[in-house]
Amino acid sequence: MKLNKEFYIILLMFLSFAFSVKGQSDCMKNIKFKGQLSAWLSPDPANSFQTFTGIRYIPELSAKKELSKKVSIDAEISLNTYGSAFIHSFDNTDFDGNIKPYRMWIRLSSKQFELRAGLQKINFGSATFLRPLMWFDRIDPRDPLQLTDGVYALLARYYFQNNTNIWLWGLYGNDETKGWEMIPSFKKKIEYGGRMQTPVLTGELALTYHHRKADLTKINPEELLSSTDILNENRIGLDGKWDLGIGLWFELSITHQDFDISPLVYRRAINLGADYTFGLGNGLNVMTEFFTYGASEEVFSKAEDLNFSTLSLNYPLGLIDNVSLMLYYDWKNKDWYRFINWNKTYDNWSFYLIGFWNPDEFQIYNNQQDYNYSFFTGTGVQFMVVFNH
Repeated sequence: MKLNKEFYIILLMFLSFAFSVKGQSDCMKNIKFKGQLSAWLSPDPANSFQTFTGIRYIPELSAKKELSKKVSIDAEISLNTYGSAFIHSFDNTDFDGNIKPYRMWIRLSSKQFELRAGLQKINFGSATFLRPLMWFDRIDPRDPLQLTDGVYALLARYYFQNNTNIWLWGLYGNDETKGWEMIPSFKKKIEYGGRMQTPVLTGELALTYHHRKADLTKINPEELLSSTDILNENRIGLDGKWDLGIGLWFELSITHQDFDISPLVYRRAINLGADYTFGLGNGLNVMTEFFTYGASEEVFSKAEDLNFSTLSLNYPLGLIDNVSLMLYYDWKNKDWYRFINWNKTYDNWSFYLIGFWNPDEFQIYNNQQDYNYSFFTGTGVQFMVVFNH
């Protein structure tokens, strides 16, 4: 277990704020504690002895204080505590576990403005499965809990009365890869960017930008290093979503890397998607997306693209039961990825039965870390139980 300096700084800020709220008897009701406990079991049908199992608990403490009729301040702190075991045989088991900060932020907000500082989730965009704008999170659509690590950031958002909104952010203290990144950023260098989203016809259109400096010393052997240890990276994104009887959306992300040892300095990712709910029984939702990714010398020059198509079917069997199916097709390697998920919910309890039939090596989500969902390779089944309090 390793907790960095930022953890203790934000923890001290949160405790100071929480105690200031607690000191006022009329604000005691605004201090809340909740948590999520989950456990999973993934037996290997090809090997009766091989099993992956684990348990995770995410406790969350939050506090809120009204500064005036229009302005409030609130804060949240939560931890990701987990342990897992990969049982190869009776006498061969690999154990893993950790306790680390999950969310730690403090926020000043009004009806149209918010300023949030600390370890937080920042995500945006219109796509669902393979998201070109997955820049700061790693939300996996296969994950029933939608878990993702946060980033240390200062985020400001302003919402105009016509639903146009502007985001500005600065990131600092993040030295691990995030989103689709394969090269981590310099921990002590500021990343910055922004986003503007505005209504257009029956939907919305958004433009996003981000700049960072990547640390080449973290990934390359010394003999392959470029003339500098710093890789300047600029990203620009464009996305939109509309309701035209069926839902339609697109996402585009273009990344330029100032890389002097490779001519492939541009990386582009495009997603086109649609969804519709058919009036069959309780309502059958069908969603499909096409995703393409490639690296090239020029922005739109020809490249050996990686192309995926996805299809999702979601059907509620009743008030407490739901079944969903996800299919991915890799056009380059001609591989299918198949997931089926049945879940049942009773008040605070949720139960999941997940089946999967995939290639032994993933071409998607291969940058996921920490969470057990990276074990969805080959053919297998997973049982999961979740308790929220």
